[in-house]
Amino acid sequence: MAGFRGGAGNMQNMMKQAQKIQEQMGKAEAELEEMEVLGFSGGGEEGDETVVVYMNGKKVINGIEFGSKISEMVDITDEDDVEMLEDLIMAAINDGYKKADEAYKEKMGPFGNIGGLGGLI
Repeated sequence: MAGFRGGAGNMQNMMKQAQKIQEQMGKAEAELEEMEVLGFSGGGEEGDETVVVYMNGKKVINGIEFGSKISEMVDITDEDDVEMLEDLIMAAINDGYKKADEAYKEKMGPFGNIGGLGGLI
């Protein structure tokens, strides 16, 4: 092959680098799975929320909690109140997703588009 220099040594070095990157990506993925992200809705300040959603950095929802003010706001026999509760839950989920996206970019950003190589690494 004309112009190919380094041969097997260069290829071996590239494979070592790829393996190191794969290990770093695996560590970052594990950190995202262990991370706790909280999504809030219904309150202006932390501790004043009506709905809290617990998820990890990979957007897996682990729980939903209703604050003490929810019982003052929602009568589950009233269709309008149920719709408001649904909106509060969705807002908390979306807040959590936004925070999880930020955490993902922080952890996985250094790897650029490497994760999209279809398992070549």
